[in-house]
Amino acid sequence: MAQQQALLRRKPTHRLYRVQGDGSSAIWTPIGAAWPNKDGAGFNLSCDAVPLTGRIVMRVITEREEGGGQR
Repeated sequence: MAQQQALLRRKPTHRLYRVQGDGSSAIWTPIGAAWPNKDGAGFNLSCDAVPLTGRIVMRVITEREEGGGQR
């Protein structure tokens, strides 16, 4: 529990999206965030939703995304 709270205090480095479709008509929906593990060998994921369809894409957070812009 304490480890999970420490994770939530750190700023995420990646955003998780549910993507439906391809190319310019794809719909990107933010569904969570990711942080690198302390040892750098993987990521911790925090999902607000788990999609049943589409695919999950993890992208590095950019200034545009931090400012509320969408992909």
